Amino acid sequence: MSNEFKVEIISPDNSILKTSASLVIIPSFEGEIGILRDHIPLITFLRPGLIKIGEEGEKKYFVEDGTVEFSNNNLLILTSTAKELGSLDKRSIETNLQDAKEKIKDNAISDKEKYLLSYKIDTLSEIDR
Repeated sequence: MSNEFKVEIISPDNSILKTSASLVIIPSFEGEIGILRDHIPLITFLRPGLIKIGEEGEKKYFVEDGTVEFSNNNLLILTSTAKELGSLDKRSIETNLQDAKEKIKDNAISDKEKYLLSYKIDTLSEIDR
């Protein structure tokens, strides 16, 4: 019996990824969640961070927001911001990082926005190394 389950990342425009995996780690508001075959059904929201698919030769995607549903060994990730790490260039990472750093300084933004921006800054800083 295989330990894999179906994984699909979809944006409003197209299907970004359709594969099978034995492990997926997602960044959610509750923290990082590891999903294995036969995980309990789950619906949650994504926060800025990295989706990690697989163990060896894992694929990584940067996301800012979205929803996740896991049921019957099918993982569905709906997001408009998934970018494979290999497709991100250093300039766009630095631009996004600077924009986020400027926005977080604004005292008029909500605590939720500060929370999301702090994760975005941490993730982009980690990628930029």
